[in-house]
Amino acid sequence: MTAVVFVHGTGVREPGLSALVARVTAGLAGQCDGLRVVPYAWGAVHGATLAAGGASLPPRSGATRGIGEGPSGPLPGDEAAGAWAALYTDPLAELALAAAASGPAVERPPGTVPPQQRIRALLTALAARGDEPGAEAGPGLARAAADLAAHPLLGPAAEALDPADLAILAARSLTARLVADALDADSPLVPVAETRDAVTDRIAEALGAPPGGTERGLRSVLLRTAGAVAARAVERRRRAITEAAHPAAGDILRYLSRGSACRDGLRALVAGLEPPVALVGHSLGGVIALDTLISAPLPQVRLLVTAGSQGPFLYESGSLPSLEHPAPLPPHVPAWLNLYDPRDLLGHVGAGLFPGRVTDVAVDSGQPFPAAHSAYWTNPAVYRHITDRLP
Repeated sequence: MTAVVFVHGTGVREPGLSALVARVTAGLAGQCDGLRVVPYAWGAVHGATLAAGGASLPPRSGATRGIGEGPSGPLPGDEAAGAWAALYTDPLAELALAAAASGPAVERPPGTVPPQQRIRALLTALAARGDEPGAEAGPGLARAAADLAAHPLLGPAAEALDPADLAILAARSLTARLVADALDADSPLVPVAETRDAVTDRIAEALGAPPGGTERGLRSVLLRTAGAVAARAVERRRRAITEAAHPAAGDILRYLSRGSACRDGLRALVAGLEPPVALVGHSLGGVIALDTLISAPLPQVRLLVTAGSQGPFLYESGSLPSLEHPAPLPPHVPAWLNLYDPRDLLGHVGAGLFPGRVTDVAVDSGQPFPAAHSAYWTNPAVYRHITDRLP
């Protein structure tokens, strides 16, 4: 009877582990009789925990106030930070809201300059100045100003707002695009709020707003809605978010820094099994299985299966504990089936790194990332590929 040792991925704990193992057992049994599934529940013993109950988390706003002081509100700038976060996602968000509030076009007296004509002319003039007025927030102002001048939202927004308020919203839109582009490019230099706001003021004045700061006149549409709500929600949920996410992120960091005990535990489990044995690992579980097999021979193991695993990436990047690129895969490592979903951004391929030693097979769940990373064990194709190669 073949023993299949299933090595789970990051963040898996009870009761989820039992449900996962039951699903894997049923999936394999549906393809092949006479298999014994043995889970390696490494997370319960070797996984990450917040050992001090979350003492590393910064206190919530007001949590550090002195004795006798009343509860404080959000940190200074929280509302603005939340609004800018929305603008970094969609730099046109405020202009779109303003445009949506505009009424039907009105007939103007002869000789009157339409509001959109004025703002388009100012944006064109700003574009002609190049990137210098917004350089502290990043490159691209000239292109962004030219794009905004031609954007269809500008006309209805100009009808809904007075020129000074429109200048402010257009300036915020342009600055948000510069910062968003820097974030998209993974720039290590993103301006602090003071610099961002100074750039926005400078652009607003170039577009016809009077001096005095970008919050004068019209108060930000987003500050009245998404900004304040989002900032407070994130603050309230930080501990819950961290406690929910830390097993996954913490498991990876803990394994890469102190993984020997985890590998020893898997080795001891396999040593007590009769051959033939197959190691099947998901995500970090695949890394643990691969590392364990590389470290020293396990003659009982005749097949390694990894699904949605980062082993090849860690090897290529010099982060796999047991083997450093370009060292070859040791001869004692058994046949290796590597399953990956093309939409799973955490799944990697190994055939190009270990020619002739790894068989990469794509399995498409039809799910986007990150759902694709958790859909392997509900995909019948996964079980077919595994059972076709079992010893």
